[in-house]
Order: sequence, then structure tokens, then C-alpha cells
Amino acid sequence: MSGHSKFANIKHKKEKNDAAKGKIFTRLGREIAVAVKEGGPDPNNNSKLKDVVAKAKANNMPNDTINNSIKKAAGDVSAVNYEKVSYEGYGPKGTAIIVEALTDNKNRTAANVRNAFSKGGGSVGTQGCVSFMFDRKGQIIIDKEECTTDTDDLMLLALDAGAEDFSEEEDSYEILTTEDTFSAVRDALEAQGVPMLQAEVTMLPQTWVTLTDEQDIKMMNRTLDLLDEDDDVQQVYHNWDE
Repeated sequence: MSGHSKFANIKHKKEKNDAAKGKIFTRLGREIAVAVKEGGPDPNNNSKLKDVVAKAKANNMPNDTINNSIKKAAGDVSAVNYEKVSYEGYGPKGTAIIVEALTDNKNRTAANVRNAFSKGGGSVGTQGCVSFMFDRKGQIIIDKEECTTDTDDLMLLALDAGAEDFSEEEDSYEILTTEDTFSAVRDALEAQGVPMLQAEVTMLPQTWVTLTDEQDIKMMNRTLDLLDEDDDVQQVYHNWDE
């Protein structure tokens, strides 16, 4: 899930574990279903679906699985209709946490999210209580080992396409965009064959909270683990500086 590191470095590469990968694919399948229901099954005429497909490919979701998910969502009128819901709250030492979910039962999801916060010593707040502390940005992460494009050329490519910022880390490049220019930048990189480890619109914290107490760290991890185990939860963003 997004937002778990300051620079989203390669150390946070997608989990190779089959169970975790299956969970990611399930979540992506829900996103595809919602995008198809809202804008149709053709990615060329449905920018949201195009973005989700790109995200799925960045997570190594097989093309057949992607196509089957689109066909299923387009052809099954009795398919489950998922509703978007979001929750905001606080973890240890006032850490800010945002949870985005897709659910067919809001009562169940709300109870599970509240339980996750409670067991981690935190609490769910009102809408807007922490989201003002985050910026919604397009974020593209590129693994240096997989990228053959020269650094300067890559930076110019991204900036010319509309990127706001380009930064180089030890093992990766990070490109930030506005939510509106994200698709154009991603398309420009894709057209040049640039491999993307991560490509999605995410919530980036404006400031970070450091936890030094072992109990606080344990409780924060408890909340994040419980949220990660919930099938309804799609994304979790927070400002804990791990």
C-alpha cells in the first residue's frame, strides 16, 4: 500500500509473497470493476480505467487477468457494486492515517476500520481531520536497475510531459505530478519504454512524525497490519517516518 515511506524506495518493492500478491490483485480487480462501471470497458475512452490498468501492470498483474477483470465487470450486470468510502484518524503520538476502501457493506467496513484504529491505540476522526496534512499527487517510481534511460534524459522527458518534480535516490527515481497531469506523464514514459515500478495517484504527507517509543511503534504496526488484512481496504496513507 502507498504512503508507507518517505521516498517509496525500492526497499518497499511490491511483496513477492504469493498470498500478498493475490491480495493486491484482488484489490486491483475491485478498482478495475469500479472504473468499468463508471466509464466503460475501453481504457482509451476511460481515463480512470487506463490509470488503473497501468497501476495493475506496475504491480505485475498478468494481462490476461486484467482483461478478464474488465470483461467480467463489463458483462456481469449482477456483479457486486462497490462503494467508495474513506476514513481519517490518528495513531500513536498523533500520527495521521487515511484509509480508502471499496465496499459492498459500509457498516462492516466501518466497524473493521474502527477496530484497527482502536487496537493500535488510535481513533477514527471526522472527515477532513487529517487529510489537509496531505497532498494528492501522482507518483511514479522507477527502479534504476531496470531503467536504461540516461538520468538527465529521463528528467527532461518527465518535466516536458508535465511533471512537477524529479528526484534521484540511491536505487530509484521518483517523479511527482499533479493529479491532472499524472496520466500524461505516465503515458509519455510508457511511450519511451520506461519501466515503472509504481505509477499511481497517492496522498503524500506534508510533514512527518517520528516514533521512538517501542510500544508506539508496535501499536502503529498493529493498526497498519489489521488494515492490510481487511479485503475492503484499498489504500492506507500515513505520515509516520519509518
